[in-house]
Amino acid sequence: MPRTRSIKLRCPTCKKPIKSRDSEFPFCSERCRLIDLGKWASGEYVVSSPVRDTSDALGEDAGRPGKK
Repeated sequence: MPRTRSIKLRCPTCKKPIKSRDSEFPFCSERCRLIDLGKWASGEYVVSSPVRDTSDALGEDAGRPGKK
């Protein structure tokens, strides 16, 4: 019989084991979810690379409705 790997998921905030079926997934609780949200809101977490503006690469009017 083939052996299957089980992936052990952990809450990113407190590292407690969780299941993907949990209502607060990927967090173990609302508390951990709110702690994570607070870190994003306070600037503790940031996106590491700059967001590129696609209109620069496509031309000034590219992507705007009604412009051709």
